[in-house]
Amino acid sequence: MREGSLHRGDIVEVRSSREILATLDERGALGAMSFMPEMIPYLGRRFTVSARADKICDTIGSTLRSRRMTDTVLLDDLRCDGAAHGGCQADCRIYWKEAWLKKVDTLDAPAIAQNAADVAALRTRIEPNVRTSGEGEGDDVRWKCQVTEANRASEPLSNTDPRPYFNELRSGNVGPLKFAKVMTLAAYMQPLHRLKLLRRPKGRNDKPPRRPEPLNLQPGEWVRVKSLGEIEETLTTHGSNRGLTFDIEMVAFCGRLFQVRGRVTRIIEEHTGRMLRFRNECIKLECVVCSGERSTGRFFCPRNIYPYWREAWLTRADAPLSTANLPHRHTAPVNCLRGEAAATQGEASGSDERI
Repeated sequence: MREGSLHRGDIVEVRSSREILATLDERGALGAMSFMPEMIPYLGRRFTVSARADKICDTIGSTLRSRRMTDTVLLDDLRCDGAAHGGCQADCRIYWKEAWLKKVDTLDAPAIAQNAADVAALRTRIEPNVRTSGEGEGDDVRWKCQVTEANRASEPLSNTDPRPYFNELRSGNVGPLKFAKVMTLAAYMQPLHRLKLLRRPKGRNDKPPRRPEPLNLQPGEWVRVKSLGEIEETLTTHGSNRGLTFDIEMVAFCGRLFQVRGRVTRIIEEHTGRMLRFRNECIKLECVVCSGERSTGRFFCPRNIYPYWREAWLTRADAPLSTANLPHRHTAPVNCLRGEAAATQGEASGSDERI
């Protein structure tokens, strides 16, 4: 299959363990993109290409820029469960090199059984590479995954070069209406951001106000996002609450009803590979993911990253009588927050308790 031959809507089958092993180098990677143990359950199964990953946001350098990947796609909403990476809860989407896939005509086919010896050989190649060698145990481990190595598997893009933006339209990642909408926003927001005139949510507090009584929200519960005014009362002059930024794109969800996806207690810090353990609550909400539509410097990013919410920004709510008018899962427009959140977390990394 030639590079760039897969597009949104194509149906593919993940190749066998033997075929994938043949594409990997001694580090268990193809073009610096690692095949992770969390991907093994998908061997021999069929999925739909949801997007090409030609243009992704840089959440390692915190440059508010995009990077170019080649021969890489995203499938449905397949995400890493962190099982082989210390239980990381970032819930990142998985990158798939086209060499690991083959195009097929239909989804209606049973999964192809994998040879146990071939799977074992694949594990032998990839499992030693989930951490940096010689980096200790426990909290001293430096983890390696597709996201920590993303900059090695990509190259930087210029914010002023229009070609990567038009490629999103040409590749089928976005349609004409969305392209026109986002480019109009980019023409407005990017200059303001460059001139430091783009207003972002922020409060008047030098330090976060007293923490409210905890809600102890759990997966499946329903919440309503508070109004922007209420949320800004919880923010510092830098727009954060105990180290976590409330991003401009999260404003779109104020007053709306969502279901709790889960609590986040630990994630891998992308630029160091170390595990961050959160003392303060961080909540993920269903349907609330990054769309890249308002991400200055990173427009059209397809990663659908989950932003994190403080309980102070939410209020417990009754379940709706009908979910017909609620947004479908993973379609809501939220900014590529993790780039800025990662920078905030990086500043706080000397004391994880601030996050």
